[in-house]
Amino acid sequence: MILPSQRLAELMAQGVIAGAPPPVASKPSDAQPSDALPTTLQPASIDLRLGRTAYRMRASFLPGSDKSVQSGLDALCLHSIDITDGAVLETGCIYLIPIMEGLDLTGQSGLSAIANPKSSTGRLDVFARLIGNGSTRFDALPSGYSGPLWLEVAPRTFPVLVRPGDRLSQLRIREGDHAPLSRQTVSIDLSADVSGPIGYRARRHSGMVDLRGIGAHRALDYWEPVRVGEHGLILEPEEFYILRSREAVEIPIDQAAEMAPIDTEIGEFRAHYAGFFDPGFGVATQGGSGSRAVLEVRGRDVPFLLSDGQPVAHLVFEAMSEVPDALYGDGGSSYQAQGLRLSKHFAAIS
Repeated sequence: MILPSQRLAELMAQGVIAGAPPPVASKPSDAQPSDALPTTLQPASIDLRLGRTAYRMRASFLPGSDKSVQSGLDALCLHSIDITDGAVLETGCIYLIPIMEGLDLTGQSGLSAIANPKSSTGRLDVFARLIGNGSTRFDALPSGYSGPLWLEVAPRTFPVLVRPGDRLSQLRIREGDHAPLSRQTVSIDLSADVSGPIGYRARRHSGMVDLRGIGAHRALDYWEPVRVGEHGLILEPEEFYILRSREAVEIPIDQAAEMAPIDTEIGEFRAHYAGFFDPGFGVATQGGSGSRAVLEVRGRDVPFLLSDGQPVAHLVFEAMSEVPDALYGDGGSSYQAQGLRLSKHFAAIS
């Protein structure tokens, strides 16, 4: 089961999720100061904040059992970059960045941690994966883990301007073993009768994206609208696309969901980078009726034909330990009720 925001707040207060105090946002005006909540808390996760130094790496790595992240840094770091006043992470490069938050699961029986890139991170084609000391897997920290956290960041299409406190990844705390409740197949919507584009393809050699520039970038400077061909959409090798699911997605308020590949052999493409859905996403009472899943698709190796309705992923549903105090869509959201939606950094295309 996944812990909700109120339990995560308790773990922060206890120092289980530790680090520099995050900024807080007050509840409505009649709330007491003690009711202020960290702005990093989401319904079923906590946003992880970048620290002040980015290390340019020769290669990605996993520390391996009983080894520290520092050992990999010593072997693979080319140079360090102070991002205090902002710095650009270049495409084609790999960076390792300490996270402000740490984790201490000692004495917390049955608790483990998992991570995903945030939705906006995936839609920018930024590869982001969490590691810790002794990690043998990306984005997974076992029961009993205690120590710092690091994020591997690799921009693929757009250079990105980052600063301390920027949030590229989110951490969830799981209680007990992973026990999926159900699965929903997700397929591609390439309907020939839809008005407008069926997707967008990233323009190579575009400008920089400022991670704090919400709505500040002209979309058509970075994206080319894609329309369906006679037989579907041919993915070009190593090109990045934003597409949408044919199915509406609804996450019950007592569940969360993660997108997972159907099969590693479904074709020459990858269908998603950021695949976590909070409780309340797509729920009509939360303003999300008709929400689609946005798919971050990258072609590989050879041109590959995608057809309308082709299955590309599963949504794997998992129970929450309890309903979150705040659901997805409370107070507004960038992606609730979305159809074909670019990252929030881009102004709407008129």
